[in-house]
Amino acid sequence: MEPQRLRVLDTVGLPPPAAAEHAVAPLPLSGLDADRNMLDVTFRTLRFFPPPPPSADPLAVLPRAFAAALGLFPALAGRIRDGHVVVGAGAAVPLVLAASELSVADVDTDAPGSPLLDGLAPGDVADGPALALQATRFACGGVALGMRVAHALCDGAGATRFLAAAARFSRGQGPPDVAPVWERRELLGPRQPPRVAKVRPRSIFGLASPLRVATPVFDRVLALNDDVAQCGPYGAAGEWHKQQKLTREAFHVSEARVEALRARLADEACLRLTTFEVAAAFIWRAKVKANGTSSGEVVKMVYSMNISKLVDPPLPDGYWGNVCVPVYVALASGDLIAQPLAATAALIKKSKQAVDDEYVRSYIDFQELHRGEGITAGAVSAFTDWRRLSHGEVDFGWGGPDAVLPLSWRILGSTEPCFLLPYGAGDERRRRGFKVFVALRRAAVAAFREEMQELLLQQQQQSSVGKL
Repeated sequence: MEPQRLRVLDTVGLPPPAAAEHAVAPLPLSGLDADRNMLDVTFRTLRFFPPPPPSADPLAVLPRAFAAALGLFPALAGRIRDGHVVVGAGAAVPLVLAASELSVADVDTDAPGSPLLDGLAPGDVADGPALALQATRFACGGVALGMRVAHALCDGAGATRFLAAAARFSRGQGPPDVAPVWERRELLGPRQPPRVAKVRPRSIFGLASPLRVATPVFDRVLALNDDVAQCGPYGAAGEWHKQQKLTREAFHVSEARVEALRARLADEACLRLTTFEVAAAFIWRAKVKANGTSSGEVVKMVYSMNISKLVDPPLPDGYWGNVCVPVYVALASGDLIAQPLAATAALIKKSKQAVDDEYVRSYIDFQELHRGEGITAGAVSAFTDWRRLSHGEVDFGWGGPDAVLPLSWRILGSTEPCFLLPYGAGDERRRRGFKVFVALRRAAVAAFREEMQELLLQQQQQSSVGKL
């Protein structure tokens, strides 16, 4: 955001009670937290809220609410060190309080990659605290809440738990009914000794293999790479992605059109299919077609799957660490484009069915065994669904968010992600569809837009916004 449009009023340090006087013992991360795709990543998000009543000053209410919630989540004031979170004496979460001369109506929340949006959340800093916040009050009274959080501490669901706890304190309701649970190493740590299950190959990931060979579960989609070991999963591919000149686009998808497609594909596949399975299959194919990928090249998609109730024993309700594992589907580009869309949606469903407690434990152990060797899936399209992350629970007393959007685009080892996002409670489009934010190669935008027409709301704007 341009400096004259954003005025920083104050920066408040919020210390967790336990760290105000002395350091907290290092807290070990889980095997999923320590996944390299998350360990080196901070994730930035932005939420827009309607104006509070005149009696409530959000820049006075929010610091008190966050300070109270931080007492339940003290690790958010810490720093990541060698697979642990260290909360030193004097640790604090920075909360920037700002004001803007703009109205919320002046801000295009459907412009992924916009510098205007980017200025409303704390930026990335080297070796900063795990959490940083920014609250901006607009001239109309509306409020933007920006967050930067270390992905190693939580995913979207865990971050929402913290925000929802702060919202409860803001509304005067006290702490959440279910207390936060740490116990990360005990619940999702590597086995001793680590071991990766061997399976008779089948089309879990969509690739054919000789049935006579037994291979580890992940060797068919993951590889070891020295560049990734040295630069991380995103840095190693940085130069290639610069050459591809990626751009970020927003699309408005019609629920009715997706439902009609879902019903047709379910009938063809003789399976019950979800909206996510159908939308991911459609968008993945559209991206590959628009990119003009050679028919023999293997293309991969990855999505995150919540395993809270799949592991044995199930994770307790208060657990707020990373609770998703990556699940992959891989096909030759020509096969993906040529086969019926129902077959691709069915592959995604079957990949979900392969995820059980052993899959999770083997994935954690695979990471443990090869942590220093640079685990990578290569170029991959990532998909993540934010439509049901309990956004409505983040209500500080004057209504839930009117918009929730990502500002970071490095997830699941990919820099070409696709987000399925909900419309805000006050957006009339909420009854008719959802948003898709997607990273594309700039040269493929026109072709991808044409592919997407089948699913779009009638008033879809033909615009190109934001660049990586």
